[in-house]
Amino acid sequence: MTNSQVALLRGINVGGARKFPVARQRELMRDLGYENVTVYIQSGNIVFADPGTPPEETARAIEARIAADLGFAVPVVVRTGDELAAVVAANPYPEAAAEPRTLHVVFLSAAPSDTSGLDALDAAGYAPDEFRLVGREIYLRCPDGIGRSELATRIGRARLGVTATARNWNTVTKLLALADA
Repeated sequence: MTNSQVALLRGINVGGARKFPVARQRELMRDLGYENVTVYIQSGNIVFADPGTPPEETARAIEARIAADLGFAVPVVVRTGDELAAVVAANPYPEAAAEPRTLHVVFLSAAPSDTSGLDALDAAGYAPDEFRLVGREIYLRCPDGIGRSELATRIGRARLGVTATARNWNTVTKLLALADA
């Protein structure tokens, strides 16, 4: 059992846009009153002591502060350390963990009420790539890499009505290790 929360910020520091330096991420979190803040790589992965608020409330607070301080919107998905441990344990592609570059998790702010965009995908037509929706996560396995994956593109375009942000398996397991520390 961990006493951490993990904030996953979507779309920062990509291609020189929406710049949010690591030091500023740490500072913003501390200004919000969060403790034991660790930022893992510059793409928006922040582990901090669980403030005792529901993750959705924590996400809203972080989003509001980023908008107020930086002047642009950044969607945020938050998981508790225990929820992140459950994500790792629920991996439907355990063989892919040996090649972590091939496995990604798309974290959703909530379980989508409308999955028709995913249901319409003919997964067999994208083989060897495959995906599985499990609760609030989409596990995406791309043996030839995500950069060339048409399935990853289609999943990214699926209208699920929730915030989504993806992380590779290396990042997911590193964040869990930090949350457990």
